[in-house]
Amino acid sequence: MTTDFSQNAEAISGLVHSVESCGTVDGPGIRFVLFLSGCSLRCRYCHNPDASFVRRGSERTVGDVLAEIARYRDFLITAKGGVTISGGDPLFQPKFTKAILNGCKAMGLHTALDTSGHLGINADDEMLALTDLVLLDIKHWNPRAYKELTQAELKPTLDFAQRLAALGKPMWLRYVLVPGVTDSLPDITELARYAASLGNVSRVDVLPFHQMGCFKWEELGIPYTLKDTEAPDFALVSQVREIFRNNGFATCTH
Repeated sequence: MTTDFSQNAEAISGLVHSVESCGTVDGPGIRFVLFLSGCSLRCRYCHNPDASFVRRGSERTVGDVLAEIARYRDFLITAKGGVTISGGDPLFQPKFTKAILNGCKAMGLHTALDTSGHLGINADDEMLALTDLVLLDIKHWNPRAYKELTQAELKPTLDFAQRLAALGKPMWLRYVLVPGVTDSLPDITELARYAASLGNVSRVDVLPFHQMGCFKWEELGIPYTLKDTEAPDFALVSQVREIFRNNGFATCTH
């Protein structure tokens, strides 16, 4: 398959952490998920610190990645899926990300960006025009708690959310539920109300915290402050999902 990509665009390189050829949770349908390295946040619960805290991966060109995606094109379209660029945070490598999105649209594929929105300023209008869906991960509603959790400010993410709303860009909200960290029901209620006010959020995914990335912290020699934190119980997860349902989000499960 040929695309309208210039040779120069195909030669752009980026750092790719990994790929998943049959993802089912990072957007509609079955998806090719491209995980890029690099992130501006330092989340305490990060399950890919090897992509975020330490940028590991393989340097690949746009042309190489698009050639791999092209092998799955027909299957992805039949499965009503597409391509999701995740990480890390894809906005950490905006030039590479935009080039991949452009190539995917040239193939007729649905595109999604999975991002914290903290680097939303790196997503220019052209990139967003190439993006069919944004999966926006808002880590916490309380600015102070957000900074304690991520070592960054909440405002850039909310500014990005407002920009997406003004553009009418379809969005899914993602929220990681961590006992003792992001389980404040009043804060979650305010977040649900905010999401409802945006007008472009069609789905909320409440993601229960897990320990599957703990070993990566140990391998990297980075202190992991949540090693003794258990996954939220069913009652808490149900209660949080009900808060979102009460604010108009019928689809609020992973």
